[in-house]
Amino acid sequence: MFSTEVQYEVVSFTVGDTKAGTKMGKLQLKDPNNESILNCILWEEALNRLDVKLFRIGNIVRIVSASFNERFNNCLISSLELIKEARTGLTESERNEVYKEIIEYINSINDEKIKTFMLNYFEEHKEKILLSPAAKTMHHNYIGGLMVHILECAKIADANIKILFQKINRDEAIAAAILHDIGKIFEYTIETENGIIDYDEAFKKEWLTHSQYGYTICMANGFKRIAKMIAAHHGRTDWGAIVDLNEKDLESYVYFIHHIDDLSAKYGKTSVTML
Repeated sequence: MFSTEVQYEVVSFTVGDTKAGTKMGKLQLKDPNNESILNCILWEEALNRLDVKLFRIGNIVRIVSASFNERFNNCLISSLELIKEARTGLTESERNEVYKEIIEYINSINDEKIKTFMLNYFEEHKEKILLSPAAKTMHHNYIGGLMVHILECAKIADANIKILFQKINRDEAIAAAILHDIGKIFEYTIETENGIIDYDEAFKKEWLTHSQYGYTICMANGFKRIAKMIAAHHGRTDWGAIVDLNEKDLESYVYFIHHIDDLSAKYGKTSVTML
């Protein structure tokens, strides 16, 4: 049963057009008591009345007025109340510090061709890298979230190479850990005022996925083994991978970034509230 006393966390919010040409908001809320997701719709009239800052990812809100389906997992919202405003992401100083740590990892790469390419790429796209989220809803979905995810992956990769996987080329593994999601700087947009994340339509017209982007830039620069790790990092083709890890006779290094990426996504700093 619905209760106006329940406080929900905002998971995602998007605005689109209806067939009638009006605006429609799609809002996902999470019940912190049982982690269940409530899918909500807001018609244009409600959107015009409510402050867009209500829909910031991570906000804690209370539903004041809504109509629900019989299973109470979908609703049409008329009114919301903000209980606690979330951070939009890392502060400017925090972003600069994380960026600096990533550059230190790049500078630790011995292969001059790989290192030079990565340093030039990060300098060219620094503004986007500093702001980009790592996902819309799944993990690290806040300003600077992509850098936090990248740094976690680099640290996990380095630790495992030293302890368990000495036969993996460190330069290539660190590079793949840092570059595997770099296409997300173009795949997503994030509004710095409210932290709302959406997909970039221009990216979708040119690329299939961020994995394809990362794979392509590495292949174009002759980094074939790095490209292959990036191609496999989603694990399965139906999850967006170019190389499916269920294929037979894959070289062992191909699996490496998939497991590292998965660890960061599941157990790392998944929410800005955890920082």
